[in-house]
Parts: sequence; structure tokens; C-alpha cells
Amino acid sequence: MSFVPTKKMTIGDWINYSFLILISAISLFPFLYVFSVSFTDPEMYVPLEFYLIPEKWSLDAYVYILQTNSFINALKSTLYVTVVGTILNVIVSFSMAYALTKKNMPGRKYILGIVIFTLVFNAGIVPNYLLIKELNLINSYWALILMALTNGWSIIVIKSFMDSLPPELEEAAKIDGANDLGVFLRIIIPLSMPAIAAFTLFFAVAHWNTYFNALVYLTDSSKWTLQVLVKTLVIDSDSNGINTGGDESVVPQETIRMASIVLSMLPILVVYPFLQKYFAKGVMLGSVKG
Repeated sequence: MSFVPTKKMTIGDWINYSFLILISAISLFPFLYVFSVSFTDPEMYVPLEFYLIPEKWSLDAYVYILQTNSFINALKSTLYVTVVGTILNVIVSFSMAYALTKKNMPGRKYILGIVIFTLVFNAGIVPNYLLIKELNLINSYWALILMALTNGWSIIVIKSFMDSLPPELEEAAKIDGANDLGVFLRIIIPLSMPAIAAFTLFFAVAHWNTYFNALVYLTDSSKWTLQVLVKTLVIDSDSNGINTGGDESVVPQETIRMASIVLSMLPILVVYPFLQKYFAKGVMLGSVKG
């Protein structure tokens, strides 16, 4: 049995690792503070005091938030936009990417040029708002979904991935009588499952974190997404974004704000470690052929 010798640590390595560990520790402090305040017992909370570990643990802030209509509505809105938007993102992006792999498709070069053009230029906020207004989508979830239906980068990367698939498989399927739709559903989609998994995560995270479009296009507070609700609680200090009609003095506003932040990012924090490999693989999709 042969052993691979380990690299000897140099002074430069120790300095680099020490610096990175220090930066990581500093980056963790805001998260620790948010978690600590959110779990602090209301009776023990003192405003403007730094909490790294709660003196007394309590779930009162979380219980309070989960009983409010505002948070439940925001959670439902975010889930709806994320689920529906992600499904449509995958369908549109992979269908369009597959079509662009067909060199005999009429207007392929012009469509591909338009896709590449969007990587550099976009219409801007005002034209987008006027378009959504003309489509009567103001205060509609579809304003958030259709505005992010796909993007040029995703289409280019997915197309590159599909171009790297063996063309002999498609030719064999067509010899057996399959048309382009059959090849796409029976050959391309099964072979593209790693790409589908990766981009599903990309799209889902983007929809879950959507903020600006929701702030602009959703005028009814009952349709706010989680990110808009959290912004109202954290930034608008005079706002009671979460409202139950009860006595809010029971739970301090600061613990409510911190608990809302934790709840809004908790799903991504829980899912990401288990699916990190798909994110890493998704970055490399289509970058190497062969």
C-alpha cells in the first residue's frame, strides 16, 4: 500500500488559512446574533445589548410569528411563486435550449443572437413596469413569474450541456421512429437530469429570494412575499408588518424581526448543504465537452 505524502505547511499557508478562518468567524457573528436574539426569552431581552448566546432560551417570537396572518400569507405567496415559477423555468429553459441545438431550425442564428444580446443589455425598470402594466399583471403573482421565466445565461449553459451529449443516441431514436418531441422527452430529458437538478435549485433559490420585483409589482400587502415582509419589519422601524391585532408588547419587536429573518432563510439553509454538489456541478455544466 502506497501513501501519498502530505504537503508541508509553509508560513504563507498558515497566514492564508488564519486570515480565512478570521474572515469566516467575523462573517458568522451577524448570523449568531440574529439567531441568539430570536431565541432570547422576552423577559430577558434588553434593547441594544449584544447577545451571542441567549441567557434564557425561548420560542415565543417564533410562536407569535407563526400565528400571524401576515407571515402565513407571505409564506404562501413565496411558496406559490417558487413552486410554479421553478417548474415553468425548467420547462421553458430546457425546451428553448434544445430547440437552439437544432442547426436546421429556421431563424436559429437570430434567436441565439437575441439570447446572447440579453446577457449584456436589458430593457430597464421603467419599460418592464410599463409592459407589466399593459398586461394587467400589476398586483399579480404572474408578474414575478413571467419576469423571471428564463434568462440568457441559463439557456446558453443548458444548450452547451445538450451539445455535449452523444448525437448517436438521438440518431438511433429517430431511426426507431421517434420525432423531435419524442427524442426530447425520452432521450434528452433523462440524460439531462443532473442539469435539471442543478438548475431547479438555481431557479428555486432565485424565486425564494425575490424581493425587488415583489416590492414593485405587488401593491396589496396580503400578497407580499417573505422578503418584502422581512424588509418591512427590519428596515421600516415604525412599521408593524406582522399584525395579529393582539398585544405586541408581550414579545419585543426586535426578537420578532430576528425570528422573521431566521424563518425566511431557514428553508434554504436546511436544503443547501444536502444539495450543494448540484450547485457546484451546475456551475461546470457545459463548460467542458467530450
